[in-house]
Amino acid sequence: MEWVLFVRSQTEHWLQDLPTDIRIEVVDIPHYSIAEQTHWPKILRNSGINELFVPHFNAPLRCPVPFTVVIHDLILHRYPNQASLLRQIAYRFLLKNAVKNAKHVIAVSQFTASEIQKYYKITPLVVTEAVGDAFQVPSQSDRENVQQKFSLPKKYFLYVGNAKQHKNVELLINAFTAARLLNTELLLASPGPEAAALQLPPSVRRLTKVSDEELPALYAQAEAFVTASLYEGFCLPILEALACECPVIAANTSAIKELQTEGVQLIEPTVEAFTQAFQNFLRPEHINTPNRTWKQVAMEILLHL
Repeated sequence: MEWVLFVRSQTEHWLQDLPTDIRIEVVDIPHYSIAEQTHWPKILRNSGINELFVPHFNAPLRCPVPFTVVIHDLILHRYPNQASLLRQIAYRFLLKNAVKNAKHVIAVSQFTASEIQKYYKITPLVVTEAVGDAFQVPSQSDRENVQQKFSLPKKYFLYVGNAKQHKNVELLINAFTAARLLNTELLLASPGPEAAALQLPPSVRRLTKVSDEELPALYAQAEAFVTASLYEGFCLPILEALACECPVIAANTSAIKELQTEGVQLIEPTVEAFTQAFQNFLRPEHINTPNRTWKQVAMEILLHL
């Protein structure tokens, strides 16, 4: 069996270690573009493949081969954020086409599966996500390098993610401010225009440029990873934090409920609940670090293709 991997660029470092039975084809077509609908099907037709796996919902409308899609969430159905009306219409049109015409639809959580069932009356397969090998307890030198680069305080709570509407970051800020903790900060590893527009009190600081390599050391030195998100299709940062032996305080919502384990404290997404969680935080005696790998995820998917 031959595998064909379509990529926009062959310069990605992870492409250097692929098995020899994978053929790489460079197709530099922007995602969610007109060319993805007009040019991409022609390339697929001429590629000789028998089936297409799409790790998102953006399969071409006229896909010439059977395809499988992965649906990570239906956030724009609930929280349009800053998406224009045209973008919302295009999103719903493409997603409906993908779900209705796919050979297989894979959801990344039971919650996302229930959302797909609710909106599209289809029962998808559920294959949950994993955490990358890079997320593990970091070395002392990595800790020191990150501590110096970001001038980390001795005690801090950490949020990782964007600041779109459903992420509910303002609640975190208000709750942390109300907690009035001494010599403790709330760090927001949060890029994007929504985060830039946040009004931050002195005890809250935003880190704008954090690399994937630096994240484990940030997690490992935090009191806890915190999120008040109202809607998550999975919430991968929770697994990342746990893998780095960082406790978690999270809103008891959406797919987050499925990630409850030792080291994860789920609370209601209110200012009062998060204020008390900040004030009364005690590091748990045991943190259940995840052991699921992306190879296991891939093998589960292959069983269904």
